[in-house]
Amino acid sequence: MAKLYFRYGAMGCGKTMQLMQVAFNYEERGHEVCVIKPATDTKNGTKLLTRIGPEREVQFVFDKKEDLFKKIFREYSDVKCILVDEAQFLTADQVDQLMRVTIELNIPVMAYGLRVNFRQNDSGFEGATRLLQIAHDIEELKTICECGRKATMNTRFLDGKITFEGPDVLIDDGKTDIQYRALCPACVEKYKRMNK
Repeated sequence: MAKLYFRYGAMGCGKTMQLMQVAFNYEERGHEVCVIKPATDTKNGTKLLTRIGPEREVQFVFDKKEDLFKKIFREYSDVKCILVDEAQFLTADQVDQLMRVTIELNIPVMAYGLRVNFRQNDSGFEGATRLLQIAHDIEELKTICECGRKATMNTRFLDGKITFEGPDVLIDDGKTDIQYRALCPACVEKYKRMNK
């Protein structure tokens, strides 16, 4: 039986790189895969890019209204694996549709994304919340904080100050320095104190 996998981790843990490695492994053995990403992820258009260089075109970019089960059934039912980047931007319905892909089409689905947003809650990441609820297999991908401890928290900095307010997706307007960093809880508290 095919399974729905959720691989999550803080920013910079190598989620996209691991997705590309899985795709490579399938393709090296002569199996076709379908790599997809949400339109909410506007960076790099139809490409996946990693921080260390490798890149890859996706088979399709989807919006929040796309029925992923129908799209995969009609156009990709012969692939051996579905790979989803930035899975936190899925809707709950789309996660359920991907579960149907595993059950009715017997195609494994591997979804990679963030578990929580920069506010440290899941209210903005409907897809991650639903994946945590129903995925057959859940695995944390680890990375380190700037201090060397395990980073578990995604944080947003505006003009050098940590913030916990604002929209989940913030487009660079060229006026504000926007940075995202993966930090440990101790460093998050340190930056909170520095803002006071």
